[in-house]
Amino acid sequence: MSRISLIDPSSAMGITAEQFSRIRRAFGMVPDMLKAVANSPAAPSSMWGSFAALRSGRRGAKLGEQIADRNNYTYCLATHKGVGRKAGASSVEIAEAQAGRSTDPRIAAPNVDALRVAGLGDEEVAEIISHVALNLFADYLNVAQDVPVNFPGVKLTRAA
Repeated sequence: MSRISLIDPSSAMGITAEQFSRIRRAFGMVPDMLKAVANSPAAPSSMWGSFAALRSGRRGAKLGEQIADRNNYTYCLATHKGVGRKAGASSVEIAEAQAGRSTDPRIAAPNVDALRVAGLGDEEVAEIISHVALNLFADYLNVAQDVPVNFPGVKLTRAA
């Protein structure tokens, strides 16, 4: 059970109702993580706005999902598996990202120097760092509030 109330989309009002409407159009439902963060209208505006902005960035949604798949939290793994497919990542790419691997040096790069060697410029490096920060925001929210997973579960796998 969540440590915080989950806002019921059917009773949401004002900006929260508007946000839920946009989220429902994107997902076909309102994920519990966003119901939890909606306790403050400013928080989902920040989170959803960041997701939308980064999806339209130079690196796009697929890279963001592959970065998200590298985290170690059950809720985000379950969410990003489905969203990653929608963004164009194959099942193999998703599994590799979850294991901390990629055949694409731009995704496998462990640091900024490796990103530079892989040919990424300042804009792309800034977007990648933003994706990582956004995923930390989501992970902290989900762990601290013990948000229930309302996507099909995914078991974490890691390369040795």
